[in-house]
Amino acid sequence: MRKVVLYHLMSLDGVAFEDGDWLADDGPQLVDYLNRVIAAQDDVLLGRGTYDYWVGHWPKSDFQPFADFINGTHKHVVTSSAFSEEWANSTRVTTDVHDYVTAMKGEPGGDIGLHGSIELARSLLRARLVDELRLVVAPSVVGHGRRVFDGDGVQPWRLTEVERGKNGTLFLDYSR
Repeated sequence: MRKVVLYHLMSLDGVAFEDGDWLADDGPQLVDYLNRVIAAQDDVLLGRGTYDYWVGHWPKSDFQPFADFINGTHKHVVTSSAFSEEWANSTRVTTDVHDYVTAMKGEPGGDIGLHGSIELARSLLRARLVDELRLVVAPSVVGHGRRVFDGDGVQPWRLTEVERGKNGTLFLDYSR
C-alpha cells in the first residue's frame, strides 16, 4: 500500500504560510532533506491555490532537485474548475478527494507527496489519509498566518527521525 507523505515548512508556532523571511537558511542540509523526501514520491497531490501559484514559478525554475521533480511528476490537482494555465503531467481531481486518495493508495507505485496545499492537507489529515509527516521547522516565531495543524483534534504520531540544521532548523519525520 502506498503512503501519503505530507511535506511542509513551518515556523516554531506552526505557521505554514506567511510572507516574510522567517525560514532559516540551512543550505545544503535543507536541500538534502527535500531530496530524500521527494526521491520516494512518484505522484503529488496539490490544491488549486498551490497549483495556480506554482504553475507560474516551477516550469521556469532551475532550483534543484525540486524543479525537475515537480515538473516531471504526475500532479493530481483538487479543483472543480478548469485550469487557467496548463502544466505538464497535471490531472484535475473533480471527484470526492477522500475516495480518490484512498484509491491511489491502493495502486502500485511510490509515495504520494502532499506539498503546500494547506486546506487539502487539513482535509486529508482529518480523514486520517496522511501516513507520514516530513516537517521542516524553522527557528522563528511568526505570530500570525495559516497553519496546517489548526484545531483538527488529537491525532497520535510517532517520531521516527529528527535532525538539527546548523542554524537551528529541525527536520522531523513522523508516522502513524
